[in-house]
Amino acid sequence: MRTVGVEEELLVVDPAGRPVPLGPAALEVAARRGEGETVAEHDRGGRGPGAAPPADHAGPGAADGDDPRGGLVPELKAQQLEFATRVCADLADVAADLRYWRSRADAAARSVGARVAALASSPVEVEPVTTPGQRYTEMADTFGLTALEQLTCGCHVHVAVDDDEEGVAVLNRIRGWLPVLTALTSNSPFWLGRDSGHASFRSQAWNRWPSAGPNELFADAAHYHRLIADLVATDTIVDTGMVYFDARLSERWPTVEVRIADVALHAEDAVTLTGLVRGLVETAARDWRAGVPAPDVRSEVVRVAAWRAGRSGTTGDLVHPATGRPAPAADVVTALLDHVRPVLADAGDEQRVADGVASVLRRGTGADFQRRVHAETGDLAAVVRAAVEETQR
Repeated sequence: MRTVGVEEELLVVDPAGRPVPLGPAALEVAARRGEGETVAEHDRGGRGPGAAPPADHAGPGAADGDDPRGGLVPELKAQQLEFATRVCADLADVAADLRYWRSRADAAARSVGARVAALASSPVEVEPVTTPGQRYTEMADTFGLTALEQLTCGCHVHVAVDDDEEGVAVLNRIRGWLPVLTALTSNSPFWLGRDSGHASFRSQAWNRWPSAGPNELFADAAHYHRLIADLVATDTIVDTGMVYFDARLSERWPTVEVRIADVALHAEDAVTLTGLVRGLVETAARDWRAGVPAPDVRSEVVRVAAWRAGRSGTTGDLVHPATGRPAPAADVVTALLDHVRPVLADAGDEQRVADGVASVLRRGTGADFQRRVHAETGDLAAVVRAAVEETQR
């Protein structure tokens, strides 16, 4: 069974429901408790926890005495906190870690008079504040408004692979399905005080980065690494950490990292996402070993499918990966579940993931929750306050 790790980014907000730049202060408290690293340590490339090292590794940073359950780290904006789970073999451990670190992030925020909310964008107007540090300052200077306005929260799922060749084979075979994950996790309908008309406006804002989005098929791992080197050689992105593909090979760990999802409002939805991503990776690896060619889908089509997913969420049509044509979201989501169902069954994940998918389709996504609260209250700050409570469930 492939191990997995999850990274979640959370919004730091005050009791009234306004994002506040207290993430660095909360991290100082967490660092004193041994639950994270300070902004300065992170900027120096310190011992900070990453997600999903090799399966035989005790946990992120465990050899250095770090908490093997993961930890809290800074993000681009001071109105954010990020955490990484430990390396997990089953979804029950993923669920426990997500709830544990959401709780610890909230405790750190409470210590400085704030809370955390699993929101992929800020419903209320806010002036994003760049977290101090050399790398973040360089990004702000280099990318102007793209970086200055980038207050978004995503969820990244790492799944272990044997080596880079298997990893690239997986990347080639999962790319057409990734937009469906955006639809399932959509949790950013509001953007700085306005309804964006999208279920996931984070996905629209994120794709302003020059290195974001889908990519073409890779011939092999060497081809992949040449592309990364060519991107860095343009002197446009700051470093290899800014290779913001929808899915990529991790630099730190032998994993495929899927980066296309909004942070999910409900922790169980993030568990469902993790199960689907692991299912996609294992299905792709099996197909590769069996000699099944990767679907030859143009990146332009994948990009349009991703746009459609961000616009529609689970309430409209999505682009079906098998046909390239529109189909009801529920049908496309069911097709994804059917695609990975055999490996879910092998891992013992089938029932939990199927129930999770059914729950999202029945009650709606985080975007649907936010719009319901706003329709009832007419108050975007009330949306944030409600999300704070849902984040801890």
